[in-house]
Amino acid sequence: MDRVVGIETEYGCLLSEEEPQINSELWPAKVKNYLFRKANAGTIDLHYRDYEEPPGNGGFLLNGGRLYLDMGHIEYASPECLHLHDLVTYELAGDDLLQSSLIALGAEGRVSFIKNNVDHHTGATFGCHENYLMKREAQFTPPILGTLLTFLATRQIFTGAGRVGQSNPLAFDFEPPQPEAQVSFQLSQRADHIVNDIYQWVQFNRAIINARDEPLADYRKYRRLHLLIGDSNMSPFATALKIGTTACVLSLLEDGCLPRNLVLADAVRSTRDISRDPAHQWIVHLENGKTIGALDVQWEFHELARKNLRNRSAETNWLLENWRFVLEALERNHESLIGGVDWITKKWLLETFMEEEKLRWDHPWLQSIDLEYHNIDPVRGLFFGITPGKGIAEWNNSVRRPSATHVPPANTRASGRAQAVAFFQSRSGEIPYVINWDSIACDSRDFLVMGDPFQTYNEEVEKFLAKPRVIGNLIEEQR
Repeated sequence: MDRVVGIETEYGCLLSEEEPQINSELWPAKVKNYLFRKANAGTIDLHYRDYEEPPGNGGFLLNGGRLYLDMGHIEYASPECLHLHDLVTYELAGDDLLQSSLIALGAEGRVSFIKNNVDHHTGATFGCHENYLMKREAQFTPPILGTLLTFLATRQIFTGAGRVGQSNPLAFDFEPPQPEAQVSFQLSQRADHIVNDIYQWVQFNRAIINARDEPLADYRKYRRLHLLIGDSNMSPFATALKIGTTACVLSLLEDGCLPRNLVLADAVRSTRDISRDPAHQWIVHLENGKTIGALDVQWEFHELARKNLRNRSAETNWLLENWRFVLEALERNHESLIGGVDWITKKWLLETFMEEEKLRWDHPWLQSIDLEYHNIDPVRGLFFGITPGKGIAEWNNSVRRPSATHVPPANTRASGRAQAVAFFQSRSGEIPYVINWDSIACDSRDFLVMGDPFQTYNEEVEKFLAKPRVIGNLIEEQR
């Protein structure tokens, strides 16, 4: 992949009937506190990050990532990863941190963390955000953005997590939703909640692309593409496809090789139409008046990636091969994608259960099964009971690495940051500190800027932390 990437995942919290429901927002806080105060997983923030993130709300982890509370949810942000295999490994580390906390707290039978994106009871959504580092000089003209939106709207045919039913969220101007035909099952959990294509302030106006220019790196060299459209995936194989294919398309964008005349008439509507199409024809309307299938769109992007990116790395070749495998299977053999593509896996589970129990799609039991598919507990989560094909199974098993919860990637800025986290953790309460994605500080005046995510900053951090500090009225030599 050779592109710095990170994923932010918000987790739902599900309580059993024996656990008081008023604790639904208490348990995320309990787990956060356990990780930082008991498990020593990282260093807690000592400062306000913004008005919604007071001191103690979260902090950076020993693996270089970050964990904090966001509007009642636990959110885990992976460290910066340079390779696809690492990205999937460190995304899964968030699951391991949360589940190990529940076990340590003796709550795994009563409390579950759910890696999904919708609350069936309230209609609320919570996100899985993707972050891609890009060259600052990359051109984002309207045709280029339109082509990128076309890719993002259509990739859900293999990245969607699937959901029972539908949501009708209010748009930004609060117009009441129009009556719609009942949807039994759809591809994407986020599709119904996307109401704009590109927008800056997204809390109440979720867009496919967040336009806020916040690179978290040297702004002269880099920009950060922040995507809101993606579902949280239980299948590591699906996560790899989601991130890997998007990284390939961004390389085509930077190289000036995107396809022409492939701009949707309405990217938001197309996103929803594809997700809700029960016939899986996935036909979309282009700006030029023509129509095309989402599968054909993906084939066009795949062919361009094959011609321009093949043999750049073994990982790129793996991605191109499996992108092709999935597109062929979507045409001819959905069953070969069970355990690999989440919406296909979930639909198969639901239909099998419905046939056994003689149920219809509107039965509330199905929503419970929908949720349990996303339970991150390997003992209870329905995804973990699936046996995929050999190639998918090998990938899913290869990316699970227990050490990823406390050891950072060795080839990005996360390595130096993790070194600082460990240092401040060992000197708890002795030295004031501030840790950010692109800097560390021992007080409000002494900063080390880390503007290049491709550098580890290991030597720079070591020298910075070894400097004598003024603490109160004393000068202290570091031990």
